Formats: sequence, structure tokens, C-alpha cells
Amino acid sequence: MRLTAKQLIQLFLSLAAALGIFAFVYRDLDAAQLRSSLEETSFFWVAVSIFLSLIGYWLRAWRWKLLIDATEDGSLKTSTSFWALMFGYLVNLILPRAGELARCAALKKTNQLKMGSLLGTVVLERTVDVGFMLALVLLAFIFEAGIFLEISQQLFSSEQLVNISGMQLVLLLGVVAIMGVLLWKMYQRLQGSAILSKLQGFFRQFVRGVKSISNLRNPKGFWVSSIGIWIIYYAMMYFISWSMYSTSSLSASSVLMVLVMGSIGMVAPVQGGIGTFHALVAFILFFYGVPESQGKIFALIVHGSQVATVLIVGLLSLAMLGKLTWKIKPQMGSLRKDV
Repeated sequence: MRLTAKQLIQLFLSLAAALGIFAFVYRDLDAAQLRSSLEETSFFWVAVSIFLSLIGYWLRAWRWKLLIDATEDGSLKTSTSFWALMFGYLVNLILPRAGELARCAALKKTNQLKMGSLLGTVVLERTVDVGFMLALVLLAFIFEAGIFLEISQQLFSSEQLVNISGMQLVLLLGVVAIMGVLLWKMYQRLQGSAILSKLQGFFRQFVRGVKSISNLRNPKGFWVSSIGIWIIYYAMMYFISWSMYSTSSLSASSVLMVLVMGSIGMVAPVQGGIGTFHALVAFILFFYGVPESQGKIFALIVHGSQVATVLIVGLLSLAMLGKLTWKIKPQMGSLRKDV
């Protein structure tokens, strides 16, 4: 895949931002202190967390398969969707948000599935995840209301949010109106063209993928797996908290708050949440009495263990997807002969 100049600039800027935040967070962490803390860390619990993450990835791949099966006549193997998923996570370490497109492209190549339909299932999957994440935020607010409000007051100013002048509102509406006119003019020019026909076909496939939730053959499995994925995320964080003395006494609700902040850090448009994840996790742990340096090391262990997992399994997925692609080619050749 070749990158345009614009994409290269975006890649450079996001990477520079990630590394800049990471360097700022760890600028005063002593190497000797890091080495000492790692020597005292119980990597047994880190290994347990990594094992759980693999189960979580497989569960996520199975859930995606259920959505794809609802839009396709055949039945996709969970192993195939798993390798495509891990390939997507690998791409995300290089190009933020490009992994969703990459995993769909992988399945299109290995199983000759429609790209638009696959993207629709991914959008639906991510929408469900956002819903669960919001539910976690609500739970965190219920159980840790005091700290949550304190953090919110430090991060946001209600006066700034509501201080929008009438002129700014008029300008915003004007921009929206102009964009609407431009889009309508583009539509008129494209109407009846081959490009519009392709776009309409793609959109129909996309809508079909989004609607796949209503055609699920196993709706119970879909929702149970969705709940299971987030339970595993929580358990991963909890077990790693046991690996360090400074975080071993965190309560269940405290770990929930750490998970929420870490999830917000991963949503940031930077490679693999580098920097943003570390900053937010270390920030929230400080509120629970964990020394700043220990909070940073905890974030480093959590994030580093997952990045290593994605790198290893993601690189393995390249070989597996290549194998599946070569297996498909002879079948396609024989089908052309029959036709």
C-alpha cells in the first residue's frame, strides 16, 4: 500500500505527537528506578494478562465472524477473522485507525468478501464497543464519583464550553450551508456516472453490513461475547495491578477507573495509544496514592505487554493470511475454468 504525501505528513505528525507525549511523561523517570521496579515485578501476573488478552482477541474475532456470517451466504472460520483482526491491530501501530480498513481488506483478499459489507460490520462492532465504554464510564462515575468529579473539574471548564457567541454560531451554520451546497453540486455532476454507480453499490453493501445485527444467527452469542470482551479487559488490568506492590492494594472500582482512563487514552489518534495511554493511566493512579514514578512504570508494563503481543501475533498473521490467500487462488482458477 502506497501512502500519499498527505498521509505521510499525517503519519509523521501523529507519530511525533505520540513520541513527544511519551518523552514528556517519562522525562524524569530514572533508569535505575525503572530497572529496580521491573526486577520486583511479578511477571507471572503479566503473563496471565497476556494470555487473557489472546482469549479476548479470539472472542472479538468470533464476534466479528457472527456479523459477517449474517451478511454472507457462507460461514467464515473464526481463525481467519482472528488473523485478519490481528493484522489490523498490527497496522494500527503504524497508521492510526487504518487497521479497521486493513483487516477488511485482508478478508476481501482471502475470502473474496465485499469490502463495503465488511466495513459496515466493523462500524457496527465499534459502535457497540463505544456503548460498552460509555457504560463503563457510568459505572466508574457511580462507584468513584468523588474522584471522577475532581478530575472533571481539573480537565474541563464549564464556562468555556458554554461561552459560544451568536456570531460564532452564525459562522458555523454558514459553513454547514456552504458545504451542503458544494456536496449537492458534486452529486449533480456525478449523477449517472460510473463513479456514482460504484459509490451507490458500496453504500448499499455498507448499509447491509450495519444492518447485519438484525440478521444474526446467534444474537445471544454476539452480546455475551461483547460483555466477555470488556470483562477480559478489566481482568487484564486487575491482574497486572497485582504484579506491582504499589498497585496491588487498588480496589476493584479503582481498577475500573484506571481501565476507563486507559481506554480513553487508546482512542486518541496516535499510534497504538503511545503517550496518551501512559499519561492518563499515570495521572489517575496518582489520585489513588500511587507514586508518580510507579504509576508511569505500571502504564509502561500494561501497554508494553500488549504492544509486544500485537507485534508477535500480528507478524504471525502476515504469514497465515498469505497462506490463506495462496489457498484461495487455485480454487478461483478452477471456478473460472468451469465458467
